[in-house]
Amino acid sequence: MNKEIKEWFLAILTAVIMMIFIHTFLFLSYSISGDSMYPTLKDHEKVIVSKISKTLNDIDRGDIIVFHATKNKDYVKRLIGVPGDKVVYQDDVLYINDKKIEEEYLKENRENKTNNLLTEDFTVDTLEHSNGSKTIPNGKYLVLGDNREVSMDSRRGLGLINKEQVVGKVSLRFYPFNRYKLSVLIVSISLRFLLPKDFDDNMIL
Repeated sequence: MNKEIKEWFLAILTAVIMMIFIHTFLFLSYSISGDSMYPTLKDHEKVIVSKISKTLNDIDRGDIIVFHATKNKDYVKRLIGVPGDKVVYQDDVLYINDKKIEEEYLKENRENKTNNLLTEDFTVDTLEHSNGSKTIPNGKYLVLGDNREVSMDSRRGLGLINKEQVVGKVSLRFYPFNRYKLSVLIVSISLRFLLPKDFDDNMIL
């Protein structure tokens, strides 16, 4: 009997240690709040964020990332520019290092925009924390929400963010279940023990 109790105790202890390790170093679960990434990410959807992607420096332009906007608020945005990039938005077109970038993820928002331009013209030196540089300084990222008309991002309020603020990149969207394949459901069930955390992703109306 004592042997069985000991085995149960060791199994539970191992599971707790594994959970703490995964939660601390590998993955976090988040619940989306707000429409700044619509339609890519919708209000109340749940995602898994890979923390190890930051550790391995596996984050690049186009990735959707989560970062600490303040001590109490985490935001989700798309990474547009990395250190050394010359980023220009002109006539609703994105140019990175003088190369035109197609943003297919903006198709729906462009079709339904309420202003003449979905994304207003800007250059890096017009953004906060750029120190007047035409290119993104070392240790800084330029982030934008896919729903450009409402998103609080590097153009409004945030400016360029520090690399240290990044939590990781969104690696899996697992809720609502009816939007995803069975394989994703199986993964989501295995990750249910991860504690959900809300994005406090403020909208500009």
